[in-house]
Amino acid sequence: MSRVLVVEDESAIAELISINLRHAGYEVTLAASADQARAAVDAVLPDLVLLDWMLPGQSGLALAKQWRAVARTRELPIIMLTARSDEADKIGGLDAGADDYLTKPFSTKELLARIRAVLRRKVPEALDSAVEAGGLRLDPATRRVARVGTDGVREVKVGPTEFRLLHFFMTHPERVHSRAQLLDRVWGDHVFIEERTVDVHVKRLREALQPVQCATLIETVRGAGYRFAPQPGGAP
Repeated sequence: MSRVLVVEDESAIAELISINLRHAGYEVTLAASADQARAAVDAVLPDLVLLDWMLPGQSGLALAKQWRAVARTRELPIIMLTARSDEADKIGGLDAGADDYLTKPFSTKELLARIRAVLRRKVPEALDSAVEAGGLRLDPATRRVARVGTDGVREVKVGPTEFRLLHFFMTHPERVHSRAQLLDRVWGDHVFIEERTVDVHVKRLREALQPVQCATLIETVRGAGYRFAPQPGGAP
């Protein structure tokens, strides 16, 4: 049974979500503020967090950034819930570390579909062997990425979605992948996910690779999509 933490300060909404999640077989914990949410996560790490943007004291956006900065909660799946529907707000939520973004009002079916999709992405790929390309080494068994060079090994910190994206790129080098193809292969159930989401996670992956001078391995192919080019001097 997956544990879901619902962080929502409007009690009626929180209770409605809780009833639907419990009916679907999830174990639910409620938190009405950022402080309560932090205490709940510190006590028991949930399998997923439904995080409201507007909270008393501290925003869900700031809380997501804090969790992403700590090793214990870096890979904690987060779905942002908010009444903000502008594209800039969605991008802000994803940039803060949310794995998905759901605009109020939403249907129970859509909420459950998004939860299932995000939890599926969390399933470890431990049976996959390690892969090396472009000076990077990715090990699905340990969920680690490292830059291997003449100056030694430098670990690269990436989030769970970026890890899956990089794993797909490294196992399919030199090929151009459209955003729709990446959604299908990396996200799986992408019926509710916008193609813009791919751009946000590619940007986040490049930022993670920048400190080890590997950001340029992920190339943008104008009008087509993205390509992982492990060889220097690849096609533009």
